[in-house]
Amino acid sequence: MSSSVEIKLSKVDRVYRPGESVSGIISFYSKGKSSHNGITLQLEGEVTLQLSRKSVGVFEAFYNSLKPIKLVDYRIDVAKSGKVPDGVTELPFEFRLEPLPDQQLFETYHGVFVNVQYTLQVEVLKGVFSKNLTHRLEFIVEIPDPKPIVPKPVDFIVNPDALESVKKSQLTKIPQFKISGQLESVSCDISQPFVGEVVVEESNAQIKSIEVQLVRVETCGCADGFAKESTEIQNIQVCDGDVCRGLTLPIYMIMPRLFTCPTTAAKTFKIEFEVNLVIMFEDGHLLSQNFPIQLKRQNNKNKALII
Repeated sequence: MSSSVEIKLSKVDRVYRPGESVSGIISFYSKGKSSHNGITLQLEGEVTLQLSRKSVGVFEAFYNSLKPIKLVDYRIDVAKSGKVPDGVTELPFEFRLEPLPDQQLFETYHGVFVNVQYTLQVEVLKGVFSKNLTHRLEFIVEIPDPKPIVPKPVDFIVNPDALESVKKSQLTKIPQFKISGQLESVSCDISQPFVGEVVVEESNAQIKSIEVQLVRVETCGCADGFAKESTEIQNIQVCDGDVCRGLTLPIYMIMPRLFTCPTTAAKTFKIEFEVNLVIMFEDGHLLSQNFPIQLKRQNNKNKALII
C-alpha cells in the first residue's frame, strides 16, 4: 500500500500580490484505503540572512539579530483524523496573503546572503510506525510600486582622465581611448529590459570584448554594524573582438526572475543592484565603469515584456 500528497495552486504561474487569495487543492493519492491522524497546511513567508565567512567573526556578538524574520505564518487543519478512500482525494484550501502584525511583505528574492521565500507545506500525520507524508511548494510574491517610474537617463564618457583608481604616474602605460554611451534610465521597471548604448569613439589598443555585468549588493546586520557584500548575478557580452570605431553597440539585458527584486531597504537588511560596463583590452588591461541602479515594479499586471 502506498500513498502520496501534493499541493496544486489555482494559479499556474504561482504569482501572487499582497491582499490576494492563495487558493488551490491538496491532492491525496492512496492505493487502497488509508488512515491518517489529521492533515495540516502551513503558509510561511520569511527572510533569511546569512553572513559571509569574512564577516562571521565580527558579527558573533549580535548574531541573534540575523535570525530568520517571519513575515507570514498561518496554519490550518484541513482534515481531522480519519480514512481516505482508494484513489485521489482533493481537499480545497484558501489563505489571504497578508503579513503578520508589525511586519510587511517583501518580494520573493533568491540571493546569496539574503533570501525572501514564501512556501506552502502540507503534512499528513500517520501512525507511530509510519512516516508522515509532506509536500512543500514555493510560490512567488510580487509587490508593485504605486508611484510611477520617472526615467533617469545617464550619459557617460570614459577616458584615461576619468579613471579614479589609477595613479597619474601610471597613466602613460594605459591605452589611449574614449568610450561614450547612454543608459536609457538607471531607475528601471524590473519587468522590462535594461537598455542603452555604447560607442568606442577611439582606442589605440585592440579591444578584446565589452560586457555588461549585473551585480547584487546585499547588506545585512543591525544597529551595531552591517556587512555589505557584492556578487555577480549575470554577465552579458555586448561585443567580441576589436569593434569598429564609431559604431553604436546596443545594450540589452533582461532582469532574471527570482535573482532580482525591487530595491529594498529594511531594518536589518538591504538589497541593491548595480551595473558594471566592463571593457577588456587585448593587452590585458581591464576597465570597469559602475552605475548604481534602482529597480522598481510597475503597478501594471498586464504590461508585457518588450523584446
